[in-house]
Amino acid sequence: MRKDIHPENYRLVAFKDMSNEDVFITKSTAEAKETITVDGVEYPLVKLEISRTSHPYYTGKTKLVDTAGRIDKFKNKYKKFKKEEKETE
Repeated sequence: MRKDIHPENYRLVAFKDMSNEDVFITKSTAEAKETITVDGVEYPLVKLEISRTSHPYYTGKTKLVDTAGRIDKFKNKYKKFKKEEKETE
């Protein structure tokens, strides 16, 4: 293994998921401009848009995007208007 390739400045950092306000603390070398106090201890803060607590894959709330299904759904939704047009003719 190569020597001296890993950073030496690991420290405890708080990561905050901005979509659900979840905060977790882990060791990291990430740069942080803000701080947060958790359980009376101040940590550097890194804000995240998505994490394991809000990602659809991990929460089980996945959305299936099916273009063919969307077209069928649209046709079924407006099928009733098409019948009314035929009846008036």
